[in-house]
Amino acid sequence: MSDEAHKKEHAEKPLEKFTVKELREIAAEIPHETAIHDMKKDELVAFIKEARGIKDEAPVKKKKHVVKIKMTKAELKARIRELKVLRSEAMASSENKKAVALRHQISQLKKKSRHVAAA
Repeated sequence: MSDEAHKKEHAEKPLEKFTVKELREIAAEIPHETAIHDMKKDELVAFIKEARGIKDEAPVKKKKHVVKIKMTKAELKARIRELKVLRSEAMASSENKKAVALRHQISQLKKKSRHVAAA
């Protein structure tokens, strides 16, 4: 591989994707006072970024505020009874997928009601 092609490849790839050997080659081109062969990969990346003036900024993730609807134990039990009626209707009309989905919802609501009762 020619020198130009090698340097072009270095310019396209982010530093974190390079191997330690490649990072050492890049770091050797930069004037330095410390021994680059003793550095680990993350130290080499930091050294090269500092030498090139690259700021290390991670994207800030915004957390979505999820509002949970709290139900009382009585409301949960009423909803479970409604779903049981719907499930029995689905079983009678041979709608197995709907019945399975309803069973799952009932199970989740039962877990929530036990949690509410314990609190």
